[in-house]
Order: sequence, then C-alpha cells, then structure tokens
Amino acid sequence: MSPIKKATLLIKNIGQLITMEGDGPRRGPAMRELGMIEHGGVAVAGEEILAVGNSDDVEGKSPLAHGCKIIDAQGAVVTPGLIDAHTHPVFGMTREKEFEMRLEGKTYMEIAEAGGGIRASVRDLRETPAEILQEKTLRRYDRLLAHGITTIEAKSGYGLSTDAEIKSLKIIQDLHGHHPLEVIPTFLGAHEVPDEFRNKRDAYIDLIINEMIPAVTTEQLAEFSDVFCEEGVFSIEESRRIQQAAAKAGLKLKFHADELKDTGGAELAVSMNAISADHLMYISESGIRAMAQSNTVAVLLPGTSFSLGGKQYAPARRMIEAGVTVALSTDCNPGSSCTESLAMIVTLAALHLKMTAAESISAVTVNAAIASDRADRRGPLAPGTQADLVVWAMADYRELPYHYGVNLATRVIKRGKVVVGNTK
Repeated sequence: MSPIKKATLLIKNIGQLITMEGDGPRRGPAMRELGMIEHGGVAVAGEEILAVGNSDDVEGKSPLAHGCKIIDAQGAVVTPGLIDAHTHPVFGMTREKEFEMRLEGKTYMEIAEAGGGIRASVRDLRETPAEILQEKTLRRYDRLLAHGITTIEAKSGYGLSTDAEIKSLKIIQDLHGHHPLEVIPTFLGAHEVPDEFRNKRDAYIDLIINEMIPAVTTEQLAEFSDVFCEEGVFSIEESRRIQQAAAKAGLKLKFHADELKDTGGAELAVSMNAISADHLMYISESGIRAMAQSNTVAVLLPGTSFSLGGKQYAPARRMIEAGVTVALSTDCNPGSSCTESLAMIVTLAALHLKMTAAESISAVTVNAAIASDRADRRGPLAPGTQADLVVWAMADYRELPYHYGVNLATRVIKRGKVVVGNTK
C-alpha cells in the first residue's frame, strides 16, 4: 500500500483559481473556458498538484506534511505557469540602434541588406565567449521567470555555422538544472544565410543537412528543428528539404511561416505534421483552413508587429472562428521583439488581435503547452500535473491585458517550489 501523499505547499483563499482543466487543445469557443473556481485552493505534494477546488475543502481534506508552506492568496488570481512557445534567448549584443533606424524610416529588410538584422547578431555571437553569452542568457531567464513564465521553447539561430550553433545549444544544455526555468531546445540553423554563404545558398543548405543536423542530433542538443520559411530567406522547397532531413534525424518540426508575405508556409507546416507554424501575419485563407483541420498550432507573435511598427497582425479572429489551435508568444529576441513579458503580449493580443483575456490565457497555457509538446503534464492545474503556478496581484483575470506595463506576478511556483517572491 503506497503512503498517503501529503501537501508540501498549500495556497488558499484564491479569489479566482484558473485551472484550465480539460482534455485536448482549446479551439474556438472553448478558448474562453478557464475552469475557474472562485474562492479556490491548491494543494501541492512535492513537484505535482495534489488537489484543486474550493479553498475550505482543499485545506480541510489535504493532509499537510511537516513544514508545509502555506500561502494566503488573499483574493488574488492564480493561474498555471505561463508557457512561452517561441523565444530566441541566447544572444550577445542588443540592437537598439536598429530600433532607432526603423523609427527614422528604414525597413527591417533594408536594415538587413545593410548588414544589420540577424547577420549582425550572428557576427557578434560567434565572437562572444560562451561564458559571457551564458551570463546574459541567465539574466533573460531571470526576467522571463519573474514575469510568470515557467517554461520556454528556446531556439538557436544566431550562430549559422556548425560550431556556433553547437555553442548556442550547449549554453542551453549547460544551464539545464541550474535555473528553475524549464527550457526546451530548438535547432534553427536555417534562420538566415550567413555572410560567407551569401552567393552559395545551396552550399549552406547542404551544410545544414549534412553537417549541422547530424552534429546536433548526435549530441542530443535539440528536440525541435525550425526554419525561417520566407521570401528572401528560405523558400518553400528549401524549407521542405531541410525539414525532411531534420525529421529523418528524429527532430520534431516547427516553422517560421508567412511572416512577411503569404508563401504557403502554413500549408507546408501542416503537410509535414509540424508541431507549430509561427508568426502567420500573412497566412492565406487556405492556410487557415489547413491549420484548422490539423494538429499544428498557430503560435502568434504580436510583439513582432508592434516592435517593428508594422500594421499587419495575424488574423487571430478568423483563425479562432475557423477552429485553429492558437497560442501566443513573446518571440523574445534582440531584433524584432525585445521583451520577456507574456503579459504585455496578452495586452497586444487584446488590442491588435481582438482576443479576449480568457482566449489569451488559453493561448499561453494549454495551447502553448501543445505547441511545445508538453501537454502531458503542463498547461492545466489538475491532480497529477506538474505544480507550475503564478499568483497575480489582481482580483479579476481580465486585469491581465488591461493593466499593462507593470509586472503583476507576485509569486511564481515551479515544480512545487516558490522561485519568485518567496518573501513579502
């Protein structure tokens, strides 16, 4: 007979407990279903949820372990830990000069053609010692965690050589276990064509396929492969060729798709059974239909449109009404979306994607878990799931998009331990 599990953490007097309980992705009207419990409580045993429900019931029925930590939420909102399904956290230099150039009228592509953009970050990352990159990445992890984000997908893509891509992915690997943030690594060697291959595109694609992917998979440095499938970057056929090699090597697939123009990237992602297609500002109606009939998640990144000063945002309402599984992400990166705040992204989703607060919470919890292939134990708060939670300084969950520009996360719990806000 197994011993009775006892609570090592109890959160009581929760004004609105957002459980997100339920099976499968949230699509269409189901994105507004939060599984909310008023005057809720959560008991945690070790790293997993023991009980959720009415505060008095959970407190009265959950045996407490010696030294159990008790948090009185005092009417605050509690949600699952947020999941950021598209980030680029390993980089050295920031690109605030390019931000100012855009304010002066330069386009993203004009800056890139002048030697800025992704290739500028590549030149810097190659020259920056790994220990300095690791220190800067850790600081970003701290900020992500402080904003209620407990799991991220993290891409390489600023190396664009075998050695530099391995360098980036090893930084992610080496930080595993040394920071509470849970990080899922993605290989993005096909982020851009580096300077030395500008007139040798096919040779660079061959390098990705024949050298980078085997090196990454041999050392087990990534779980996913991503490609920037876009006009002027990697074409549909080039992207297909790269991702076929990645899938054959055992990597799961993601796509940057239809960000600058409709190229059919969403349809390609669906046809290759990708976990997600991301950006999608210019997705076609056929792309929306294809995604609605598939398991591929649309990861929308309104911070990119906002930061670039663009007017084109992903057609989230049409996607949701069609039944596409929609997630949201920061796209944390030095060039087009320099932020570690998913709450700010939720505000942008409200204003520019016309998503409700409930839809956005679905998009940064259960749907983001699916986009990261972590739906087994992340996303909802239910007995047996991983105890990742956030206590927010608000009385109504709709404050999340409404009260912008500040961090309302007061306590962050990862694997049952308070990792942010442990003291008053």
